[in-house]
Amino acid sequence: MDEDNLDAFGMAELVRRREVAPDYFVRQTQARIAALNPILNAVVHEFEMVMPEALDGLFAGVPLLLKDTGVAVKGVPLTSGSRLHAEVISPADSTLGTRLRQAGFVFAGRTNTPELALSFTTEGRFHGPARNPWDLSRTPGGSSGGAAAVVAAGIVPMSQCSDGAGSIRVPAAHCGVFGMKPSRLRNPSGPALAEGIAGMSTPHAISRSVRDNAMMLDATHGADIGDPWASPPVEGSFLDAVSRPPRALRIGMEVTGNADCRAAVEAAARLCESLGHHVELAAPQYDREAIKNVWFTISAVSVSRGVRGLAAARGIESPLAMLEPVNAEWVRKGDEISGTDYLGAVSALHQSSRAMGRYFSDYDIYLSPTTAEVAPKLGWLSGEGMSVDAFFERFWAHAPLTAVFNASGCPAMSVPLHWTETGLPVGVQFGAAYGAEALLFSLAGQLEMASPWARRRPQINEVKR
Repeated sequence: MDEDNLDAFGMAELVRRREVAPDYFVRQTQARIAALNPILNAVVHEFEMVMPEALDGLFAGVPLLLKDTGVAVKGVPLTSGSRLHAEVISPADSTLGTRLRQAGFVFAGRTNTPELALSFTTEGRFHGPARNPWDLSRTPGGSSGGAAAVVAAGIVPMSQCSDGAGSIRVPAAHCGVFGMKPSRLRNPSGPALAEGIAGMSTPHAISRSVRDNAMMLDATHGADIGDPWASPPVEGSFLDAVSRPPRALRIGMEVTGNADCRAAVEAAARLCESLGHHVELAAPQYDREAIKNVWFTISAVSVSRGVRGLAAARGIESPLAMLEPVNAEWVRKGDEISGTDYLGAVSALHQSSRAMGRYFSDYDIYLSPTTAEVAPKLGWLSGEGMSVDAFFERFWAHAPLTAVFNASGCPAMSVPLHWTETGLPVGVQFGAAYGAEALLFSLAGQLEMASPWARRRPQINEVKR
């Protein structure tokens, strides 16, 4: 048994066939957290792992780490990377928590995220910085940075996370793993919420293999009771799509970013053409400055409402004093935004959906770099000592092409197809029309076969100072 290269699918098969003890991989994960987390600081809460009573779920006996925001699990912390949430213990499972539990996962703990998940780097004051397994002096990305780091380091083969502006895809790109943001509301956010940040936030996963990611979406997708809307219905399974090569696709490409990111996209285009697809330069036409501005507006209002609501519920008189200064300023900005401006921002989101719909009437796939640069050194994206406006400019410039998929609701994935000469991973983004996750999984499976990445692993050494 090649334990180091088992994905979650393979683990579940061994447990189901009784070839290993039901808690075998649980114990392995505990040992790997103990060995690697002091170096990576990627896991911020460890749970007492409770085995499912029956071992018949899709992922029976497979350990799963949850992001420290979003998915509630009864009786365990959910601190959102913030001192403000330090005492929060979830009273019940969220809908997604229940579905993951029913799939047979064993919840192992929570992964590091920046405060309130508001950054493309994971180095908040409350939990401290997570480190990139490929270079410990660099960020693993954010806001799902801990999730990407644990998968890249081999602690677990897959980790739950979420994406509101690129928070699955950016860390996946920086850590050399696969990340998928599904269509808006493909996965539910209930029962407490119908949607996060006006529908821009979507929960799902980062994984080593494409099939794990697809099978997890098979287990979790579908509208919650009472959801006001849902993604288009799915024909067949996402897992089946992974092994079904796509027809010849028409791919529009945008080449931008630094030299490494441009090289990654150009290499991906050549690979796609070798597989029989047609690739040409063609970027979607949408108001990019508007998307930037409305993302800030909607996020500011959302975080303000969340902070103020939690403070009122817990009787906290000065919640902003418990936040990092840049995030406290973001809350104050949100306090000042009018309802008229907020509704105008939501309207602009809908315009981006129209624009992307027109683009995907002409092209099956949009190919671009996931980020504009490789993983930067810790500190560059943290916002420490910066105004919120200066921080946001740096944040947006780091990954300017990811948020349109959050705004429009279309699905997108980051695929680890390129490494720099110095050994840093560079992700490539592929997006598709609303509801077309199966097409993306089909293409991802084909790319994974043509250019395998799973056995390419970082050598984790002492922290570089």
